[in-house]
Amino acid sequence: MTPQANNKGAAPKSAASPENLLDVVLGLLDDAKAEDTVSIDIRGKSSLADNMIVTSGRSNRHVGAIADQLSRELREKGFGKPKIEGVPQCDWVLVDAGDVIVHIFRPEVREFYNIEKMWAANMPNDATH
Repeated sequence: MTPQANNKGAAPKSAASPENLLDVVLGLLDDAKAEDTVSIDIRGKSSLADNMIVTSGRSNRHVGAIADQLSRELREKGFGKPKIEGVPQCDWVLVDAGDVIVHIFRPEVREFYNIEKMWAANMPNDATH
């Protein structure tokens, strides 16, 4: 289920740990100037991943550039090639890196879908935003 399984074995298993992947993704999003980044721990809530990240780009072009940079640098760092959905429109791009799923939105689209609220609904009050 994880893209690491598709990796050509270039990285040692310790480099592809979920915690390291999360740190790498958050760092890459910061480097790409992603805005309003929120990390949500979804362990025990979903078998899809351990963490979900919701972030924004300023425009369709910025959303696409963030997704492209994230994909390219994850491959270069030995995490395999993530699956990407939504690139043609770049209103909402999903990057599935295995243990970390990243949703990159234009601000208006993010506000409309408000997926942070949906995933925070069953979380303790101090874990929201």
